[in-house]
Amino acid sequence: MINEFATWLASTRANDVVQNVTWIIPTVQSVHIVCIAIVITSVAMLDFRLLGIGGPRQSLADTARRFLPWLWCGLVMLALSGSVLIVGEPARELQSSVFWLKMTLVACAIALTAVFNVVLNQGATFWERNRVIAVVTGVVSLGLWLSILAAGRWIAYAAHG
Repeated sequence: MINEFATWLASTRANDVVQNVTWIIPTVQSVHIVCIAIVITSVAMLDFRLLGIGGPRQSLADTARRFLPWLWCGLVMLALSGSVLIVGEPARELQSSVFWLKMTLVACAIALTAVFNVVLNQGATFWERNRVIAVVTGVVSLGLWLSILAAGRWIAYAAHG
C-alpha cells in the first residue's frame, strides 16, 4: 500500500512542481535544517535543566515557558517542510525503513514531550521533587532526539525497504 501511494504521489502535479522549480527543494531543506536546530536546541535546554546540568538559577517551569513554544512551533514547521520534501521524493522517503524508524522515534519523542508538558502544568515542582524521574526523562528524551537526528541523516544513505 505504501509503494502504491509513493508511486501515485510521484505522478502528481505537486511532485512535478517540487522537482522542477529549482528553488523549492534547497529552500525547504534550509527551512527544515533551521527548524531542526531550533527543536534540538529547545530540547537540549529542557533536558539539560531536567538533568540538573543547565540553568540552575531558573526554575524548570520558567525554562519550559521559554523553550516549549519554540519546540512546538519548530515541530510544526518540520512537519510542513518535511511534507514538501516527501512530496518531492516520495519513494526515497516512504519506502525507506529508516524513514519509518525516524517517524516512530518522532512520535515517541513528541509523546514524551507532551507528557512532560502536562505533568509540568499540573504541578510545577513535580520534576524538582522527583529527581530520578527527571533524570531518566531527560536521558530518554536526549536519546530519542539524537536518534531522530541520526535516522534523518541515515535516510539519505539507506537502501529502500
